Amino acid sequence: MKRVQSVMATLDAFLEEVSIYMDLKMTRTDVAEIIIIAFLVYCMLVWIKNTRAWMLLRGILVILVFVAVAAVFQMNTIIWIAENTMSVALTALVIIFQPEMRKALENLGRRNVIASLVSFDFSKGVEGKFSDKTITELVKACYEMGKVRTGALIVVENEILLTEYERTGIAVDGIITSQLLINIFEKNTPLHDGAVIVRGDRVVSATCYLPLTDSLRISKDLGTRHRAAVGISEVGDSLTIVVSEETGRVSIAMGGELYRNVDAEFLKNKLAYIQRREPELTKIELLKRRLKNVKKAHQKVNQ
Repeated sequence: MKRVQSVMATLDAFLEEVSIYMDLKMTRTDVAEIIIIAFLVYCMLVWIKNTRAWMLLRGILVILVFVAVAAVFQMNTIIWIAENTMSVALTALVIIFQPEMRKALENLGRRNVIASLVSFDFSKGVEGKFSDKTITELVKACYEMGKVRTGALIVVENEILLTEYERTGIAVDGIITSQLLINIFEKNTPLHDGAVIVRGDRVVSATCYLPLTDSLRISKDLGTRHRAAVGISEVGDSLTIVVSEETGRVSIAMGGELYRNVDAEFLKNKLAYIQRREPELTKIELLKRRLKNVKKAHQKVNQ
């Protein structure tokens, strides 16, 4: 209790100094409001960065930079166009971001926000995206299917969730094994047509529909599977594996690029890269690590 009173007294003294320096009257309520607004803005930026809205936002920022340049150099025509299209642009933004906004509200309704804020479990380490066994099973399944020329399309999810594409398929929720993947893509079976989405160590959905790329760099001799693989890699950060039904060759798509006819070692290295790459830490996770390091340093000093 004394420590809380000491903190409050220090805070009041700091606010008084700030009020004198800035000629503004600041209270504890003002500080609380600043913290809440900062937290909401941070959550919004994290949400934007983990969805396709991040790319759209970057495009909007480019337009705003051009408008700012026009304002500096007094380009009246551009300024007039920007002012008169602002209301239409705001309405267009709501329509463009509607799927992402709906998803964010659904996630907010399902998530226990308070628990995520106050959970400071220092014993919990950073978990990998998937296990080494999953990598082995994926590579084994792809090249086994390639030998018998069974077509396959496997999307390995990374940081950006593919929930909207997962919903277009049939839920599977099974642990990844080579036998499961081979059975899914076996010809004339109910689940063979479409893509499989892999999240962690599980196959979450099959027969999923993916967006097709409009890129003109894709060779004309490639079919829908390869175009879908590149398409999904353009809207997210996933790794997509394609097994050609015509040739049995294995290709992968990442970041809008298609790597054709790769060997098992190349595929394994790409999967291992995604597995090792840690996600960006949130402010709370950074605080956990800092407190953990302070605790270790304190223990060393006491020893």
